[in-house]
Amino acid sequence: MIREDRIELNKRFIKVFQLLEERGDVILNDRGGKGMGDFAERILGNRSYGHIIRAFLNEDDKRVIDYRHARTLCHEYGVNESYLVDGIGTPFGFDLPDSNNKEHQIRNTGNILFTTVQAFAGSGVDVGGSASEDNQYYAIPGVSGNGLVAFPIDGDSMDPVIKNGDTIICRQIGGPHEIKDNEIYAIKNNGALWVKYVQKIANKKGRVASLKLISANHLEYDPFDEEVNEHTRLFKVIRLISNL
Repeated sequence: MIREDRIELNKRFIKVFQLLEERGDVILNDRGGKGMGDFAERILGNRSYGHIIRAFLNEDDKRVIDYRHARTLCHEYGVNESYLVDGIGTPFGFDLPDSNNKEHQIRNTGNILFTTVQAFAGSGVDVGGSASEDNQYYAIPGVSGNGLVAFPIDGDSMDPVIKNGDTIICRQIGGPHEIKDNEIYAIKNNGALWVKYVQKIANKKGRVASLKLISANHLEYDPFDEEVNEHTRLFKVIRLISNL
């Protein structure tokens, strides 16, 4: 019987594979170095083992990926090993500290990282998966879990839904495939940060290639498209704290 931890590992592998497809790092019928055979060669050491990868991707199949090959996947494709192997953090980065971690509980008082727009958009927020001493954390009743970040809004592009000076709390999502059209997200990309209504834009192959970003204050701010790439990080806005 397959151990439960291996089953959970394989579920995370399936999610990572889907994200790699979405990013264009794996293209099933590609003959230019990104096909299933190429993926199998990089992970299993043999390009003829594509059928084994497909077995891993089939939740009804009894074959599941092992830890050694999972670590190889992390090395080859830049996947967060803590996420794939241990289920901690997110697949590709901005791994906020685990609020269930005892060390984190001792040094901090909550599960929500509070920062500034400038720090979050740039390099001022630790993205390596561990908390720094000067980061601030707090907790709000009813807002639990990991991967949470909060920052104040600077500007009126989302007025009147979100006003200048309001604080939003966001939870990181795994990738564009998790976006629900016309809901509000924070989009972090190449040193810039936007908080907008979002609509997915797919390419000819059905993958999300870009996002339409729409302001609530549409009379003053036109919609625009933002390309999705390996640097894009997405956060669902889950709570608004308004000033009186």
